[in-house]
Amino acid sequence: PSVPRHTNRLIKEKSPYLLQHAHNPVDWYPWGQEAFDKAKTENKLIFLSVGYSTCHWCHVMEEESFKNKEIGEIMNEHFICIKVDREERPDVDKVYMTFVQATSGGGGWPMSVWLTPDLKPFAGGTYFPPEDGVHRVGFRTVLLRIAEQWKENKDALLESSQRILVALQHTSEIRVQGQESPPPAKEVMDTCFQQLSRSYDEDYGGFSKSPKFPTPVNLNFLFTYWALHQTAPEGARALQMALHTLKMMAHGGIHDHIGQGFHRYSTDQHWHVPHFEKMLYDQGQLAAVYSRAFQISGDEFFADVVRDILLYVSRDLSDQAGGFYSAEDADSYPTSTSGEKREGAFCVWAAEELRALLPDPVEGATEGTTLADVFMHHYGVEEAGNVDPMKDPHQELKGKNVLIARGSLELTAARLGLGRGRLSALLQECRQRLSSARAQRPRPHLDTKMLAAWNGLMISGFAQAGAALAEQEYVSRAAEAAAFLRTHLYDPDSGRLLRSCYRGKDNSVEQSAVPIQGFLEDYVFVIQALFDLYEASLEQGWLEWALHLQHMQDKLFWDPKGFAYFSTEAGDPSLLLRLKDDQDGAEPTPNSVTVTNLLRAACYSGHMDWVEKAGRILAAFSERLQKIPITLPEMVRATAVFHHTLKQVVICGDPQGEDTKEMLRCVRSVFSPNKVLMVADGDSAGFLYRQLPFLASLERKDGKATAYICSNFTCSLPVTSVQELRGMLSP
Repeated sequence: PSVPRHTNRLIKEKSPYLLQHAHNPVDWYPWGQEAFDKAKTENKLIFLSVGYSTCHWCHVMEEESFKNKEIGEIMNEHFICIKVDREERPDVDKVYMTFVQATSGGGGWPMSVWLTPDLKPFAGGTYFPPEDGVHRVGFRTVLLRIAEQWKENKDALLESSQRILVALQHTSEIRVQGQESPPPAKEVMDTCFQQLSRSYDEDYGGFSKSPKFPTPVNLNFLFTYWALHQTAPEGARALQMALHTLKMMAHGGIHDHIGQGFHRYSTDQHWHVPHFEKMLYDQGQLAAVYSRAFQISGDEFFADVVRDILLYVSRDLSDQAGGFYSAEDADSYPTSTSGEKREGAFCVWAAEELRALLPDPVEGATEGTTLADVFMHHYGVEEAGNVDPMKDPHQELKGKNVLIARGSLELTAARLGLGRGRLSALLQECRQRLSSARAQRPRPHLDTKMLAAWNGLMISGFAQAGAALAEQEYVSRAAEAAAFLRTHLYDPDSGRLLRSCYRGKDNSVEQSAVPIQGFLEDYVFVIQALFDLYEASLEQGWLEWALHLQHMQDKLFWDPKGFAYFSTEAGDPSLLLRLKDDQDGAEPTPNSVTVTNLLRAACYSGHMDWVEKAGRILAAFSERLQKIPITLPEMVRATAVFHHTLKQVVICGDPQGEDTKEMLRCVRSVFSPNKVLMVADGDSAGFLYRQLPFLASLERKDGKATAYICSNFTCSLPVTSVQELRGMLSP
């Protein structure tokens, strides 16, 4: 490679996204005091650009504008330019995204915001083309106009930025109004179900026409709604909506049929043509939701999808030290000699390529049928490509095919005169060959940053899958990742989590010079993961760490006046707003998940003030939960758990005994949204016995493993039969 002509101070950073911009002619600064001081000293505006390393439009804006020497000169002359990786600094991203959404009605990345030297925003948007077009002002023009305004109307700009900040502080406040109590579960659940039901796509599943996102939070809500309404028609519909959506996604092009795992979202109604990046947080949540689908339905199809996701993550997103990487990019070079990257190039196929790779005749099928015919029929491959030109504005996928299973195995088998088992084996052989062929292509960029929050979501995915599918190797992988967090993303001296670490040279794990402290989401998703891991492994050390982190979360983020948790801690003067997220999106909002965490923490510790805190969070979000619960499906789910009281399922027995293991298999195979599991093994010095003195009064009956269902530490009669236990587990 040629020696880069420019190098800026981002070269010293660890974030893959910031390093992507280290050779721009723009004099970029990372977010920090050096940039703020320079803006004040030189009385210059700040241009803030926020994105992430696998963001397609971030790459486009870099190619068009940030690599352009003339535009770079304009930026350097008039602005102090700051680059932020939104995955590393979600706090900075959220403050300015709140501004962009409030002032432009939309948001997204790359986010482009202009700030006064004291960091107050006054203008912003997302992607800008470099030059003026028919419908859009170009980036160059915007830069020059804003620089001119600062020169001519500085006082007006400062005044306007102050007014904007006051308005944002007012509109973004979430707090308890008066003596509010948690909203009633039934009404909130029913409203959320009706709102989801109205937006449901009866044909293809999902909850919009296009684009279509996986949104596991909606599916988890529907499973809980079904569990609490199993005999009602609404319950049956909730289950059908969730399972149909999961089946259509798994058949669709959003699912990588050759390389496993799921892409970010579908650009069309049919789950066919995806936006090809793959995010860790999607894999973690989808592994958990497909595990629940398997628990509920018993359909091996869903278990196979879980195995597929976890194979992808183990192979492609795993660091050898045990952590999980953040993402894989959508764009890559079509061949090793290509000059420019294309979206989806790593994943798509031309028909003639498939014919060349799969020429073998198929015995027993209609004469002349080749492996390629079988594969192309099942996966909807067309000679001229199967991508609608309307979904491919840049013609990057012209003549190519995104694989989609439009019919069932049974249909394809009948059409080709093959048995189902034989067809399944043939398709498996085809997929393996294509996987080997694909491995010869240049791979997309891998973001090797490791985030505490997303690692938490993935640990939950492995732990829940291990429990539901009775696969010990998945539980072991979850424990390995939790040990990685404890080593690399936790400071034992302060007792606090760190946000991120990075794959360094020689595959070592590196930390930035000034480590980024953990945010609310890091604590919440890691605590959830540790509870899930305890229930799957019964290692009490994970429970102990979870309760410690919950105390730390309370100390750093709780709002004693308005209730609920702030996303960030107090005391950072560069953050203009302390926000509370109010929407469950691609990831659930931390306050939603923490309600269930607090209830679980109370069950494992006996600290009932955590139950009170959970109620106060629901009270703070009460108005939103009652009016538009569809924006908070995970918090709605938690409202039901809060009102139904968690069942403590206590099994007294030797964890290694066959009778105990059989009871554990039973508990783990049943989907029950309001249970916590613990084993009382008779070790009175153990952590659980110290936390929960009532355990000492529970004993085995007739020397056999015995289950008790307890509520608020009051227990049912002992049960020694697995059938009886199964009956008691339903919500």
